Amino acid sequence: MSRHRLGHVLEYGLFRLVAALVTALPEKAALGLGAFVGWLGGSVFRVRRADVDRHLALAFPEQDAAWRHRVARASYAHLGREAVSTFRVNSRGPSEVVARTTMVGFEAFQDALADGRGVILVTGHLGNWELGGAAFSARGLPVDAVVKGMANPLFGADLEASRRRVGVRLVDLPEAPREALRSLRKGHVLGLIADQNARGQGIFVPFLGREAATFRGPALFALRAEAPIFLGVSLREPGVPARYRVTLERITAPATGDLEKDVRALTAAHTAALERAVRQAPEQYFWQHRRWKTRPPGEART
Repeated sequence: MSRHRLGHVLEYGLFRLVAALVTALPEKAALGLGAFVGWLGGSVFRVRRADVDRHLALAFPEQDAAWRHRVARASYAHLGREAVSTFRVNSRGPSEVVARTTMVGFEAFQDALADGRGVILVTGHLGNWELGGAAFSARGLPVDAVVKGMANPLFGADLEASRRRVGVRLVDLPEAPREALRSLRKGHVLGLIADQNARGQGIFVPFLGREAATFRGPALFALRAEAPIFLGVSLREPGVPARYRVTLERITAPATGDLEKDVRALTAAHTAALERAVRQAPEQYFWQHRRWKTRPPGEART
């Protein structure tokens, strides 16, 4: 067995051990353990902590260092807690997902889906995006989620099984250009995480005060299929048991007939909507991602 493969096996073995523990514990203790592990990662081992501190300074220059420190610590605790919550809720199936989620704006979303052209559901790394996507499939809607493979294939297989358990069909990222339009023609919900750094494949639009390389896909698919776009955000509500408020907002932008201009306008619109949501709950955002790593031509990397 190669050293690389052995590392994957050991990582996955530790994950399964922790998963068994958090499943056996009462929910309050399990969520507390997840939050503690997240805190350790950010405050003791300082995993990507320099990135988090820099990103918060870029996004919230008006806030003082103490405020940004509190948000940074809370974001790590949130990440650990939500990993536990996702595992516990998804493992119990669709009925548990429905019981834990409240939908806001769902009627308008269902009306748009009933038109038969499909719906594009964009989200970001905010709140609990895994349970947010599951909330739709658990309510009987056909959801096709575009996903990127994980570095550790054992983790990837486990996560894939978890998503399928609640009814989400997965589309590998390389297959998205072909499968996305097919999904929309079937009248399905096409789920896309829209706040990843798109590197050289994206277009630059403002996000949290800086230009960010953003994938064109959601807007391009919407325009080609004449399908509506909604932003969906699943924010954790206070208390135990863990519950989530899934809020939906239809995204629109004036059409000019120029495809590139319309793609840019629609991309900027859904990115701005996500920014508004992040500013409402910054402690629930995944600041660890290097969202602004790719810079416009002539600008230094962040």
